[in-house]
Amino acid sequence: MSSDFEGYEQDFAVLTAEITGRIGKVPKLLGDEKKQLIANVEKQLEEARELLEQMELEVREIPPQSRGMYSSRMRSYKQEMGKLEADFKRSRIAYSDEVRNELLGDDGNSSENQLIKLREERAHLLDNTERLERSSRRLEAGYQIAVETAHFIKTLHKSSIF
Repeated sequence: MSSDFEGYEQDFAVLTAEITGRIGKVPKLLGDEKKQLIANVEKQLEEARELLEQMELEVREIPPQSRGMYSSRMRSYKQEMGKLEADFKRSRIAYSDEVRNELLGDDGNSSENQLIKLREERAHLLDNTERLERSSRRLEAGYQIAVETAHFIKTLHKSSIF
């Protein structure tokens, strides 16, 4: 039974090595080639999940006294699988960032220049927010005056004899 498990381990090792190599290529590709690679990696990740399931089934069949070693290996494989999925997600995001920067005309400015630009934008937003708040207070004050004036006029009409 452990020979089946070891065979699955070898298959898992080969598959995860292939996935790792392909994940590294994702950010560098464009268009259909990128879509095809992503689909391929997703398919391989599914295969790896299925292998893990098979391995878990094998571990359940192992006598309890020998199961500890295999269980710890399974935890390690599951962690590796989680890391692969996270790396794959990051590689797709990295690609998105590159395309976004290219579309927005970001020519690779230094992070210091980007930080300065962000601070200037933040200051501009704060100034605009303060202006909006002042305008809102003026509008509220004007509305309050209008309400009081309307109330005063109604009071005058009730008290006067026409």
